[in-house]
Amino acid sequence: MTKKFKVNKSFKEINEKIKSGKVVVVTAEEIIDIVEKEGPVKAAEKVDVVTTGTFAPMCSSGAFLSLGHSQPGTKISETLLNNVPAYSGIAAVDCYIGATEPCLDDPLNKVHPGEFNYGGGHVLQDLVAGKEVYLDAKAYGTTCYPSKEYEKKFTLDTIPNATLCNPRNGYQNYNCAVNLTQKTIYTYMGTLKPKGANANYCSSGELSPLFNDPLYKTIGMGTRIFLGGGVGYITFDGTQHKPDVERTKKGIPCSPAGTLFVMGDLKQMNEEFLMGVSLRGYGCSLSVGLGIPIPILNEEMAEFTSISDKDIYTNVVDYGNDYPKGISNPLRRVSYAELKSGSFELNGKNVQTAPLSSMVKARKIAESLKEWISDGKFFLGEPQFNLTGPMNMNNK
Repeated sequence: MTKKFKVNKSFKEINEKIKSGKVVVVTAEEIIDIVEKEGPVKAAEKVDVVTTGTFAPMCSSGAFLSLGHSQPGTKISETLLNNVPAYSGIAAVDCYIGATEPCLDDPLNKVHPGEFNYGGGHVLQDLVAGKEVYLDAKAYGTTCYPSKEYEKKFTLDTIPNATLCNPRNGYQNYNCAVNLTQKTIYTYMGTLKPKGANANYCSSGELSPLFNDPLYKTIGMGTRIFLGGGVGYITFDGTQHKPDVERTKKGIPCSPAGTLFVMGDLKQMNEEFLMGVSLRGYGCSLSVGLGIPIPILNEEMAEFTSISDKDIYTNVVDYGNDYPKGISNPLRRVSYAELKSGSFELNGKNVQTAPLSSMVKARKIAESLKEWISDGKFFLGEPQFNLTGPMNMNNK
């Protein structure tokens, strides 16, 4: 049964407000107090858009690059960009470079096998920073593409097309990682000291995009977003999208759930919000800045966006023992209020916490998106269809 609301707005109406300069935009942190003081109905009448933000390593990222044709033509079969392999089985001079692909001759790997200073994520950062990247390509030669080698230096401005294409970003409620073994381990969740001496997490909590629309009521294919400092779009459910998990009464998942497949013009982006990273003992990745505007269509959306860190819980998982074998039972659940406080209790011990995500940049993303919308430079994209939602809750 479709719910009846006291407040009913449409994407079109909100976009008209943006166009006329009458739109009211607040961040996901600011809406919390507004709803608490005025209630969800009055908040929905007053506020039109809530902006969110997150900045963290997102390994399932990369870019399609169209490198431009050589003379004579080359049908590239092997591509190296700053000695980082890219996939070339697409078209003559198109390739896909993945964020986690390591450099072939990384000096760190020679000293510490499996560790890398430089990879695909760093190539993307170099490109958006305006730096030259060296292309070394090989081909097998054809009648129409006779050349067997193609080398050149290029920048983002000198190639025809570059599209950031990230199959899995913006994970909704990822694990908090600890290590209960007797030795330090190195993971994609960072360095974890033995005997549960530290805990790492990766989310901006109450600012995080999918926490503010937990049932994906306004988010789907065609949603316009902040991506890497520019404008991007949600194009589909992300890989590993798993909405059917246990959720609180407010719809917040208690374990990893939704993910986003996102794309955007790399040429609009910048190195402040698209940054190559190297995780010790794991390899390379890419930190991505991502923000989603949540339209306050009704009081339900106002209530969803008023979620605070004390209401968001995640699982504490032992990455030393349980993670490699498959997670059965989490050690405990912990709120983001506890995680952001700097410590929580586990097995009678005080465990120090640290984020892999940046709250400073998450706030800057939410504020930037707020400014773009308020200034009439960014309009909401109404989804053609919403993300796949949980089947065990009312998602009509």
